[in-house]
Amino acid sequence: MRFSRIIRLFTSMTFTEICLFLETFFILGMARFLLALPFSRISPFLGKHMDETPLNNNLSSVQVQQVKNIRHAIEVVSRYTFWESKCLVKAITAMFMLKRRGIESTLYLGTAKEESGLTAHAWLRSGNFYVTGSEVMKKFTVVAKFAKKNGGEYYGRNI
Repeated sequence: MRFSRIIRLFTSMTFTEICLFLETFFILGMARFLLALPFSRISPFLGKHMDETPLNNNLSSVQVQQVKNIRHAIEVVSRYTFWESKCLVKAITAMFMLKRRGIESTLYLGTAKEESGLTAHAWLRSGNFYVTGSEVMKKFTVVAKFAKKNGGEYYGRNI
């Protein structure tokens, strides 16, 4: 049943959409693999620590459409991965995909206290668009943020 849904999904898409979904699938896998490493090893790749990109970075109409397409692709593809694709995997994937397209973004990490204990969440913002994790972000207090800016910043360092 699940396989037939995937086939129907692919046959209804354009070539560009198929390429975007395959890119998303591949990068979700890479992001999931990265999370097997200690966070101190991957944090330099996330951007400049405790920095933010502007809320209004004047994205062009093409870039706005790219952000929306990436958001949609991540939400759809993450449901069909063979591994767990939760908030941090989605946020890292979106950040990497936006950076490849020259679009700045900020990854937020937050915590909240619930009855079951402390919980964590990650979400990504580009300009005034929340790409991933926006549905529950208001419940969390930001404890870290990482800005991926254009203009020479690579792996958290300016080069």
